[in-house]
Amino acid sequence: MIHVCSLSKVEETVAKTGAERLLSLLAVGTEVTRPASIIRENHLHLVMHDIAVAQDGMTMPGETHVRNLLDFARQWDRASPLVVHCYAGISRSTASAYIIAAALAPKRDEVELAETLRALSPTATPNPRLIAVADALLARNGRMIHAIQAIGRGADAFEGTPFALKIDG
Repeated sequence: MIHVCSLSKVEETVAKTGAERLLSLLAVGTEVTRPASIIRENHLHLVMHDIAVAQDGMTMPGETHVRNLLDFARQWDRASPLVVHCYAGISRSTASAYIIAAALAPKRDEVELAETLRALSPTATPNPRLIAVADALLARNGRMIHAIQAIGRGADAFEGTPFALKIDG
């Protein structure tokens, strides 16, 4: 199970779910304290801004980020939950949860997965750059991109409500 939350809900979500792995997607300078129950080797902290086009002074999500995310996900034995978070729990984290679920359940339909994501999180607005890079790396031929575009932008919110996404439907 993948649990998605905002930075402010990390400690609570890890404690509530018994997660042993943590993926943090934050801009440079945004601090995250790894919960004591998560060992260092089970925490991946990817530094990127929540942007889809290059901007001066900002780190755009790229292939290296997505490759590291996929490697981290593939090392997960799924014995306990994985918590994925970004600052607000709306864009980078929802994109990453979608990417991980698509990678670990390669036969799962991209549209069904995107619609499930929308049903679980009305505020989810997956980062389109992360989705595009993952679509290429996973050889999905645009299906991930189109599925995420089809669910559209989520409801406006400062912070998303935590939710859980099952890997296999």
